[in-house]
Amino acid sequence: MSNQAGSLNGFRDKILAEPDVILEDRDIMRALVAANDRSLGGNVIDLRGVAMARLETRLDRLEDTHRSVIAAAYDNLAGTQQIHRAVLSLMEPVTFEEFLATLAGDVASILRIDCLRLVLETAPGSGAVEAGQYGDSLLLTEPGFVASYLRNSRGAAPGRDIVLRRVRPDAAEVYGPTAAWLGSEALLRLDFGDGCLPGMLVLGAEDPEHFCPSHATDLLAFLAGIFERQMRRWLS
Repeated sequence: MSNQAGSLNGFRDKILAEPDVILEDRDIMRALVAANDRSLGGNVIDLRGVAMARLETRLDRLEDTHRSVIAAAYDNLAGTQQIHRAVLSLMEPVTFEEFLATLAGDVASILRIDCLRLVLETAPGSGAVEAGQYGDSLLLTEPGFVASYLRNSRGAAPGRDIVLRRVRPDAAEVYGPTAAWLGSEALLRLDFGDGCLPGMLVLGAEDPEHFCPSHATDLLAFLAGIFERQMRRWLS
């Protein structure tokens, strides 16, 4: 008994010397509040304990929100760095062949996507080069194809320059056999200036959730703007 009393006295002295150790430990404080409630009996409500429980719940919510904001900020920073690296890669090639090779290679790898296509509309008899000589990264189509492909599943024009969605059944027109294992895509409409037919940059991902309509498109819009300016060099 004397040893137990001495241990309790030592524990008491430590708490009195450093009360913050107890106050900063949530589990201990929760246990103490629960013990106090039990000692009051079932007919007595400790309003201070109720207020503390509500404040604790609110604090938990604030901490969850804080973690979500921090995580979103890191994701946004990582996305910005990806786009910047992709843009720098697009500025390095000195020939159109190298430009397309970089697009399908380095740029696709930097953006962590599984397939990338450049779609260019060409008028009949315009003397455009054959897409085959540039590999699978370039697709030449008839006028109107870009607007048609950008339409949503209900057939209404989205009216946007950037569309994020699940891969549709008609995706084979753009991706070929690769479309069978792609889950989502980002479509970037390209404007090459007056007198030029439009184009489209298509980014395909195996993950169905990689490109969702709810995602922000600011960084993709920036990439499309840089890409348009680079393409005008080659088209001129």
